[in-house]
Amino acid sequence: MRTKPVLRIGVLGRLRDAVDSFVASTPARFAIAVFGSLVLVFTLLLSLPFATASGVRAPLVDALFTAVSVICVTGLSTVDMAAYWSPFGHVIIFLGVEIGGVGVLTLASILGLVISRRLGLRQKLLAAGDSNPLRIRRGPIAESQAVRLGETGSLLLTVAVSVLAIEAIISLLLFPRMLLAGFAVGDAAWQSVYISAMAFTNTGFLPLESGLEPFAGDVWFLGALMLGVVLGAIGFPVIYVLARNLRRPHKWSLHVKLTLLTFGVLLVAGAVAFFFLEFDNPATFKDMDAGQRVLQSLFLSTMSRSGGFSTVDLSQLNGSSLLVTDMLMFIGGGSASTAGGIKVTTLAVLFLAAFAEARGKDEMEAFERRIPQDVLRLAVSVVLWGATTVAAATIILLQLTDEPLDFVLFDVISAFATCGLSTGFTQNASEPAQYVLAATMFLGRLGTVTIAAALAASQSRQLFRRSEERPIVG
Repeated sequence: MRTKPVLRIGVLGRLRDAVDSFVASTPARFAIAVFGSLVLVFTLLLSLPFATASGVRAPLVDALFTAVSVICVTGLSTVDMAAYWSPFGHVIIFLGVEIGGVGVLTLASILGLVISRRLGLRQKLLAAGDSNPLRIRRGPIAESQAVRLGETGSLLLTVAVSVLAIEAIISLLLFPRMLLAGFAVGDAAWQSVYISAMAFTNTGFLPLESGLEPFAGDVWFLGALMLGVVLGAIGFPVIYVLARNLRRPHKWSLHVKLTLLTFGVLLVAGAVAFFFLEFDNPATFKDMDAGQRVLQSLFLSTMSRSGGFSTVDLSQLNGSSLLVTDMLMFIGGGSASTAGGIKVTTLAVLFLAAFAEARGKDEMEAFERRIPQDVLRLAVSVVLWGATTVAAATIILLQLTDEPLDFVLFDVISAFATCGLSTGFTQNASEPAQYVLAATMFLGRLGTVTIAAALAASQSRQLFRRSEERPIVG
């Protein structure tokens, strides 16, 4: 027997009931509403005159684009981020990046956990949905979840601790190098904290007017940035499992194994590709020694996952290197991470499906586990929606600008995958083009699956099966 929900009394009570009902019935639309509201709030904050270094109110396109890039932890910008914003503006950007990197729903659940010391079922569902996109779907959940519903509270604690601990460690690694570079103690401390946050959240903004030029060949500094980017890009569920079972790989979930394996393979493959493709390019690697070529190749491969930092002029890369970077950015990092893209596990599932088909098997298997078919359908949907978003944005921008296809496509994929690398197209584009890129960042951060679920008013249950017929494929 179902009991009727207890209705609250008063205007505020009824308003809270309405919000609770909206969250429970359409969590995907709730996520869009929250992200949209945050973008609006940060646009207003960045539009304040004292948010800019000049004291003049930022134009709407610059304030809006920066707000979207901050909340979506992308790293693309229409202005010189180091020189354009005031200290107040940089504090706003720092706070926005932290909120966007952790994830709005996860952050809300953490606050709820701190305030009430416990999580209700609804808060657990929201947080679990943020850690696993499959949970936004109705019906049975696929096997081998990255994080079980009962572990959501532990996951949130892991998120909070990992953010603070990892960013603190990266800051401590960067601080002495900045002191040696001649920065004052106060400036070195603030910028170390700022850059560590930009690395872990895979944003890529820099408060330094000289960019990474003073540290372009510094193994320690670049290594610290790569460490922060990788830890942010592998995903909180992976960090959660590794924190508990680092020395017991047999207890790692299938999600963790697929993420680490695919992430590692792509990282090494990308570095090898950049090493050989840029070997004789006079504008990038030609004048470097072997050690620096290896370092810069690995750094570029790492940042292509979603990091956004760059030590070379990306517009000077060979066309083949731009294409490799496009592919790495589109794939992105791990699920429920600060990285964007279609995610490495999505790519892994597609390859596993192809291998199963080639071997004549009906089911996908990996690490002695069976992967259900609904995961494959979700992976295909993610790739198709992502490719459609990138293609549509690229076509629109090609009509709005006279820039070459490789530069436009590069920045569009960077926006969709919330990577932040740029050939210079974004900053030099017209206002209409910048609005298109801002919309692409918003769609990419929310995720194609969340967008698709939000557009669907409801999921109908089909009580019959039609007769089967096989079309010709391939």
